[in-house]
Amino acid sequence: MTQASTDKAHRSFLSHPAVRRLIPFVLITAVALIFIFENRSSVEIRLLIPMVTMPLWGALLIAWALGILACVFTVRRRSNRHARRHG
Repeated sequence: MTQASTDKAHRSFLSHPAVRRLIPFVLITAVALIFIFENRSSVEIRLLIPMVTMPLWGALLIAWALGILACVFTVRRRSNRHARRHG
């Protein structure tokens, strides 16, 4: 393998659209997880009717996971709609 083909392989990986979309997700996820696990105090949370005492990091982690699920379903739904329209 020549030096030119090795350089091209490295550049093509970082310039790939899926990798470019994944980098901001990884950075935001890292910052969110640091924020979540730094908040370790216990808090009272109302879940419709009952009051629950739990660590703040647990509540933040649940909210973060629900946000990720909402994004996944939204992106999947939008891509399915575009596929039906163009296909």
